[in-house]
Amino acid sequence: MSVRPLLAVAAAASLALVAGAGVTPAVAEPSETVTVDPLAQIAADGTVTLSGTYRCTGGGPVFVSSSLEQSSPGKTVRHGIGGTRAVCDGTLRPWVNTARTLGDTLVAGPARAEATLVELDTSGGLPLPRIHAVSPQQDVTLVAS
Repeated sequence: MSVRPLLAVAAAASLALVAGAGVTPAVAEPSETVTVDPLAQIAADGTVTLSGTYRCTGGGPVFVSSSLEQSSPGKTVRHGIGGTRAVCDGTLRPWVNTARTLGDTLVAGPARAEATLVELDTSGGLPLPRIHAVSPQQDVTLVAS
């Protein structure tokens, strides 16, 4: 099994734990950033590729997670699109996440995407998310590849 789905599940579980416990995740420096490129790709088999840039400093294992949402009359679908290990040395770096979506739920055309730099901080024993940066949800165009 790929590590990416496990990381996404771990991050989501940690966020749910924090939300349920009334704890606010720690937020890092404002100089840390993550962006999403305005063009994304979708292959005939439903594989979606999102990309962008990030900058972060310090911390333990940090990942760039991303998601894509697309609406059509009567339904909205949202998919997590992979997770990439980040190198947090203060340098602006590119990221690329790819995931195969189920069925024909996403099609070429307008969508909305976002990305998050998240660290699972285990210093207190229980892995809790430490958010390094979140991109605002933004319009992207899914282009057939």
